[in-house]
Amino acid sequence: MTDSRVGKPLWVAYERLAMALGLGALALACLIWLPFAMLLHPLLPRRLGQPLGRFVARAGFRGYLGVLTVLCACRFDLDELDQLREAGPLVLVANHPSLLDAVLVLARVPDTVCVMKADLMDNLLFGAAARLARFIRNDAPLAMILDAGEELGRGARLLIFPEGSRTTAFPVDRCLPTAGLIARRSQVPVQTLLIEFSTPYLGKHWPLSRRPALPLRCRIRLGRRFNPPQDVAAFAAELESHFRAELRPPLPTTVASSAFPRARNAH
Repeated sequence: MTDSRVGKPLWVAYERLAMALGLGALALACLIWLPFAMLLHPLLPRRLGQPLGRFVARAGFRGYLGVLTVLCACRFDLDELDQLREAGPLVLVANHPSLLDAVLVLARVPDTVCVMKADLMDNLLFGAAARLARFIRNDAPLAMILDAGEELGRGARLLIFPEGSRTTAFPVDRCLPTAGLIARRSQVPVQTLLIEFSTPYLGKHWPLSRRPALPLRCRIRLGRRFNPPQDVAAFAAELESHFRAELRPPLPTTVASSAFPRARNAH
């Protein structure tokens, strides 16, 4: 089925405007919080700064998804994530089709700490907020595993993308053993999250300047929950097999508008 609006000049103009509004809203929110995060990080003790940083990040991301829903023709079905709010410590492992993936999970699941690329932790726009929330850098493996275990020990959820980067060969790239190492050391279950987009917007091969194909629809489903593994290498292979069995590649843009017809918004 082809959306009759696709390719029409007014709709193309709206898609470009929606892209500017969406990216601009995220940048503006980060800029507003930036000086406060930079000031509070060295001043507040961890017991105060960490929950504040995560609360603001969650509230900000929820507001951002609201902007995308109201102004940018985006539809989010995230209701299954609500089952994790009282689930206790979990290693959340998700496929990684888009730059929006962490935003979607962090907006919906409270007290979640994200394992982030070091260059994002050092980024002027995002770094101060991430450091205040005590998100975890991925460039020092031993420190990352120790920090992750500490967070899980205090009851937080840990979000990690086992592919190590955004997906290049859909539906999923090779899974690395990091999540299994953390789960085995912490003896915490692994909950898989299945992220599906109607198109690969902001994926590895989708530049920021390329307009989205709207409406953009996203759904996150809860996949299988694994017990802490004993054989980390075997677990990484099993995790990859599970993602491959459950996920489909993003739909072509000509049929994207009919994808996920029952999707609900983020709120």
